[in-house]
Amino acid sequence: MSAAFAVILPFFFHGNPSGHDFEFHVPSWMEVVNQWKQGVLYPRWAEFAHFTYGEARFLFYPPASWSLGAVLGALLPWKMASGAYVFCALTASGCTMFLLARRYLPRNDAIFAAALYAANPYYVVVIYWRSALAELLAGSLLPVLLLVILRDHDRGRRIVVPLSLVVAAAWLTNAPSAVMVNYSLALLILIMAITFRQPKLILYGTFAVGLGAALAGFYLIPAALEEKWVNIAQVLAPGLRPQDNFLFTMINDVDHNRFNMVVSLVGASEVILFTVAAFVSRRWGQDSRAPWRTLAGWGAAASLMMLSVTTIFWQYLPKLRFVQLPWRWLLCLNVAFALLVTVAFRRWLARAMICCAMLVVLWIVWHRVQEPWWDNAADIQEMHDFIEDGEGYEGTDEYVPVGVDASDVDKNAPRVRTASGRTIQVNVQTWAAETKTFTAESTRPEELRLRLFNYPAWRVEVNGKSVSTYTQPNTGELLIHVNTGMNRVQVEFSRTRDRLAGAVCSIAGLILLLLWKFRFETESGRTSTSSGVLVK
Repeated sequence: MSAAFAVILPFFFHGNPSGHDFEFHVPSWMEVVNQWKQGVLYPRWAEFAHFTYGEARFLFYPPASWSLGAVLGALLPWKMASGAYVFCALTASGCTMFLLARRYLPRNDAIFAAALYAANPYYVVVIYWRSALAELLAGSLLPVLLLVILRDHDRGRRIVVPLSLVVAAAWLTNAPSAVMVNYSLALLILIMAITFRQPKLILYGTFAVGLGAALAGFYLIPAALEEKWVNIAQVLAPGLRPQDNFLFTMINDVDHNRFNMVVSLVGASEVILFTVAAFVSRRWGQDSRAPWRTLAGWGAAASLMMLSVTTIFWQYLPKLRFVQLPWRWLLCLNVAFALLVTVAFRRWLARAMICCAMLVVLWIVWHRVQEPWWDNAADIQEMHDFIEDGEGYEGTDEYVPVGVDASDVDKNAPRVRTASGRTIQVNVQTWAAETKTFTAESTRPEELRLRLFNYPAWRVEVNGKSVSTYTQPNTGELLIHVNTGMNRVQVEFSRTRDRLAGAVCSIAGLILLLLWKFRFETESGRTSTSSGVLVK
């Protein structure tokens, strides 16, 4: 907790660091709180995105981070919410690393490893330059992944339940991190299967991956099936592609290159320290090489994935390209980095020198390459006012309905108007996130043009009868045909079949997990053997 507090100390002097994703996360949290007040417990549609035209943000972005952020925003002033979120995420990372390290190290060493992991240089980049708050939260799962594999590899089928829970939690926290978790799990299981000659571990690991995905099915299935409804290809736009983001890669974009230099210097310094620590600690646990082999193998693989020599893997391995940024593998490297540095350098003077060296690297990138950006309390209040006043905010291109250019929308358009431009009498009764009700009185048949992006989940009734909807070209607004006279219109964001399928999949996964657990964990003679040697 002290290390986590030290990391957020600049918040008290400069305000909130406004990194690349800050203005995505904080308005999302505010949206969620607003929808909770409306009675929508699990939001799907971001009502105020694109200046109130909306987007299906919460269908595609995992719920863990925006749920935690919304809870903190509901309990604390908004200017404090992001700092509290970072503190919670870093503390969680430190606690999970302590659980892992304590299995093999004395208490004081385990505490140092936990503090080092909670305050590692890449986390500082994530917080101050990127504001990638979901990825930050996902970092707390990685020590648990390794702990389960090292601790339970000899328990056979009993490894499935904890592994599947880690996989499910990763999918529900951050999708790119979940892809890395799945590939990391495959690598770690393979190393353990070879080390202990247990080929069945590969089978159990594969089953755990599938079961974890099933548990997260209520999020994964709608997100996967509805990708075709939005401009999801924008996540791999130039500047966001893997080939543009290997360490020390330069493209025709000054801002991109400056930040890439920040993360490259930090990443290169961590890779060098990891390599030295791995070499120095190579005799660690001579009676059981599993901890060192898994850490060294995982860290080496993560280091290589950040280099352009692995381009072929990024092109052809399933879904790997959706990690987008190769240096995201620093998230995995840091588990091995924190543990092996702790094991390799047992003297506190050496550890202090390493911490100072990392601080020097951070000082250089902070003051000589690119300084972080900051938002003060007034900036945060302005974000909140945009939602409370109904003005909305700029959304994200990848969640806009397919074929729509959000830059073409009219920010001054009324909620309901006619496509022809004629004036009619409109009376809005309800205009909430997932329900909109109004009356429109016209002297002739008209097409109503709503300040709302059309999306297949919208269901419209006119005078109690379901009607088809249409889409305004380019701007993507929802069009509704009405007849002469008084028309009562109700627009609702419905539960689509894929959402129902996802819920059924999660329920089935939960039932299967419970059956597996009670079938194999009620066997007599529960015993577990340590896979490592206590270092005294």
